[in-house]
Amino acid sequence: MNTKKTTLVVGASTKPERYSNKAIRLLTKYGHPVVAVGLREGEVAGITISKDFPADTTIDTVTLYLGPARQEPVIEKILSLKPKRIIFNPGTENSAFRQQAEAMNIETVENCTLVMLNTGIF
Repeated sequence: MNTKKTTLVVGASTKPERYSNKAIRLLTKYGHPVVAVGLREGEVAGITISKDFPADTTIDTVTLYLGPARQEPVIEKILSLKPKRIIFNPGTENSAFRQQAEAMNIETVENCTLVMLNTGIF
């Protein structure tokens, strides 16, 4: 991995068994700057989980840990950040959201962030 990608984890959780929590820890381990947004504030691996989306941070990648039913309130916020790509982790696939992102020239990926990091394709 030659470039570090500032990654926004949407649906971040302080619960260690949650995949969003595992993703924050693994992203940090690989040296990627992490911004985390969740329903509750907290901290994981030294990363603060905020309830608010970042205002002035350039985001390379958004990795989603919210199912389609809970994405509606955050879609516009995510798109307004103009990330280079959005990763739809298993269970978060949303064709309408994906089409909106692709119409804005945002790359969309349906894959698991943890697998991508561990196999070097992140």
